[in-house]
Amino acid sequence: MEVYQNLKKGERGAWISIAAYILLTVVKIAVGYFFHSEALMADGLNNGTDVIASIAVLVGLKISQRPPDQDHHYGHFRAETIASLIASLIMVMVGFEVLTEGAKSIINPKTESPDLIAAWTAIGSAIVMFSVYLFNVRLAKKINSQALMAAAMDNRSDAYVSVGTFLGILAAQFHIAWMDTVVAMIIGVLICKTAWDIFKEAVHSLTDGFSEKELDKYKETINNIPGVQSLEDIKARYVGSTVYVDVVIKVHSNLNVVESHAICDEVERRLTEEFNITNVHVHIEPLKGDS
Repeated sequence: MEVYQNLKKGERGAWISIAAYILLTVVKIAVGYFFHSEALMADGLNNGTDVIASIAVLVGLKISQRPPDQDHHYGHFRAETIASLIASLIMVMVGFEVLTEGAKSIINPKTESPDLIAAWTAIGSAIVMFSVYLFNVRLAKKINSQALMAAAMDNRSDAYVSVGTFLGILAAQFHIAWMDTVVAMIIGVLICKTAWDIFKEAVHSLTDGFSEKELDKYKETINNIPGVQSLEDIKARYVGSTVYVDVVIKVHSNLNVVESHAICDEVERRLTEEFNITNVHVHIEPLKGDS
């Protein structure tokens, strides 16, 4: 099935993120330590957690590729969403750690300004992470992967954080050394914000939440299909990055089984082709009072 092929393609984006984060973690922490930049070290710590988060996404993508079995008749697609949830929890813990360390630095302020090498490291990191973001967001849209899209949003957030780090270090060159600490705390807030967004989206999906705007699009398509007299009910839910839809429609009572079944097939075909829906279940009922 195409959905399994897409999950396999998604692994490529996760591996690229892992490689980029490992490299940037080592470089930032080393440069931040030797050239006295708390903000750059905080940024490096953020990237370190992103390694773990990206590994969680990779594992989720791999588990999601397992076919249905006797315990999972709908497959393992939700492992992808669970991976996003785990990644968000890891990120928020580190975000709080960065905030705590920043608060300690405010109580005991530093007076030494970081070296400009730290600033160039930060801006170089921003360029790298924005490039990774562009690759992953395109791939996520192409394969319709929620987990990879979450990873891409994290990539973009990290690029912005590195730009903030650069600005903080630059300000410190004008003997505003405390600015570097303030930027470190801002980074902590951004980490927590990104974690919350990913967490909220994952929980919404796991509790079968679904966009009303998307349902309205489905309704419009179904109501325009010949033979559908009325749309009685429609429900949809995410199973990982796949969408499952349940539809109840009314048709003329004088139609035979073959004719009614053809209308069901058309509903399934249109929803699948127009909205890339993985599974559509259609239940038909006779139109009351129809002669």
